[in-house]
Amino acid sequence: MICQECHERPAALHFTKTVNGEMREVYLCEHCAQEKGEHLFSGHPAFSLNNLLGGLFNPEPHFASNPSFHQKEIHCENCHMTFQQFLQSGKFGCAQCYQSFDSKLSSILKRLHGGNTIHHGKIPARMGGTLHLQKELQQLREQLQEMITNEHFEQAANVRDEIHALEKKLLDEGGVQ
Repeated sequence: MICQECHERPAALHFTKTVNGEMREVYLCEHCAQEKGEHLFSGHPAFSLNNLLGGLFNPEPHFASNPSFHQKEIHCENCHMTFQQFLQSGKFGCAQCYQSFDSKLSSILKRLHGGNTIHHGKIPARMGGTLHLQKELQQLREQLQEMITNEHFEQAANVRDEIHALEKKLLDEGGVQ
């Protein structure tokens, strides 16, 4: 998606604005979001995406009583970023940071994701039924292949039957296999 303001850079910020009951989706690049910050965020021109993420992940108000947040500062073995640096910037230094900060992130992610620590993605409601079935079918096919490779033929037969049932259900709902 391209920025709706400059029509040049890729959009990095998506939000829905409701005014007088009318919903409007806005897609902006980081540059335009910073320029329009005072209009978008009620007079806070210093607002940035990093501030937003840093505020969401700031554990102090919510986790001050949790002893694990007051232990020795941990850091990523790969990029050497500390958890405190992550909180200030709102960005990880590398992909390894997820594993390095896992012990501190799980409680934060539970808070952000309504108690869940795994994100399953967002699927439109009008297509959700068949997409979920297709995804489950793909997972079962992978599981079946693994069972055959490991010579677990009895379990593979059960998975095969589940696959056939799902394929029938997909055909009944008009989904593509």
